[in-house]
Amino acid sequence: MNVIHPTYLIGRGKKRMYVRKDTEPLADRAHLAIATVHGDEMTYIQEALDTNWVTTAGSNITALEELAARTVGVRSAVGLGTGTSALHMCVKLAAEKAYGPGLPGQPCLAGKRVFATDMTFAATVNPAVYEGAELVFIDSERDTWNMDPDALTKAFALYPDTRIVIVANLYGTPARLDRIREVCTAHDAILIEDAAESLGATYLGRQTGTFGDLSAISFNGNKIITGSCGGMLLTDDTEAAAHARKWSTQSREPAAWYQHEEIGYNYRMSNITAGIVRAQFPHLSEHIAQKKAVYMRYKEGLAGLPVTMNPYLADCSEPNFWLSCLLIDEDAMCECTRTATTSSFTPTHGKTCPDEILAALASINAEGRPIWKPMSMQPVFAGNAFVTTSPDSPVDADIFRRGLCLPSDNKLTQEAQMTIIETIKRCFE
Repeated sequence: MNVIHPTYLIGRGKKRMYVRKDTEPLADRAHLAIATVHGDEMTYIQEALDTNWVTTAGSNITALEELAARTVGVRSAVGLGTGTSALHMCVKLAAEKAYGPGLPGQPCLAGKRVFATDMTFAATVNPAVYEGAELVFIDSERDTWNMDPDALTKAFALYPDTRIVIVANLYGTPARLDRIREVCTAHDAILIEDAAESLGATYLGRQTGTFGDLSAISFNGNKIITGSCGGMLLTDDTEAAAHARKWSTQSREPAAWYQHEEIGYNYRMSNITAGIVRAQFPHLSEHIAQKKAVYMRYKEGLAGLPVTMNPYLADCSEPNFWLSCLLIDEDAMCECTRTATTSSFTPTHGKTCPDEILAALASINAEGRPIWKPMSMQPVFAGNAFVTTSPDSPVDADIFRRGLCLPSDNKLTQEAQMTIIETIKRCFE
């Protein structure tokens, strides 16, 4: 029987049923990842209201920038409205450092190539496109699901004039950042680290967000620390931070009137958003511990199935375990087909596929998600170059085909997680 996604209720074929008759859907939805509010947030919000600092300046922003810089281990942090705006400022600063100031209002990377992580959310690469860059996507390595340093080296051999690299730490797992840093240094390239998903993760004892010349983190509502929105630029370059802060407040010059010598942006973080994030920062380690517990319960509960969890380099890195992901063994994959917007699969004894598991999870009120579709496979980037060390079997396309993200909210109960695990097991029956 061919089951068309997302018509989940048809989910039975060859005597397979997603949920047994004695299994009730979860009373409370098992989320992929949502905000965790502790109560102190209102203290800082109320402070902003009481002092009438309901604007893009105030004590919450100042305190948060100092707290974030100290926690991560950088000299400067700049609070911005979103993680995407933080990345945009990183791109503009990198372009100016690599190529000099551009013409006012003109894309600063027009005609220039930028190397970027292939398997990531589009927000990682969109800011480079805003500035006219030609993106070259770099395949992943299997050990981390992140940018392959060998593929990056190959890319520089193909395009030696490239001066900017954007690397993302997928799902909270650090990339092989030391090697990527070495490759960039050898080719006089500026490294932008997208640590939006990896706040609190460490590599070689250092926090992610410290390996890039310029780095960005996100406080979007599903991140490990949230403000409903918000982001931050991180750097040891204090002059670059000051420049980003100026750009983000419409590039006003220090004059009594509104004087502008550069094009600016309305990117500064709200003092109220900063208050929410400020209250959550002390709970970062707690959230990471809870996320890790979810990951380890999946790993233990799914042992014996033909699956593996998203990997990390245990000898030198510690993820923040933002999302727990599953990769189905090749010989345990049932027949499945995806078009641009739909998918179908054929339930088969002893086998399954990501879309069948996602349908099964949906039937019990649990939220899953496919792995990020690689940028090199996106219609909007058709024709962009893609560099891999495995041309016959690119890693990102394979992980996308066989992988999925599991409910990973740090408030997920053990009881709910066991129901999820049993539901996954039944997909292999």
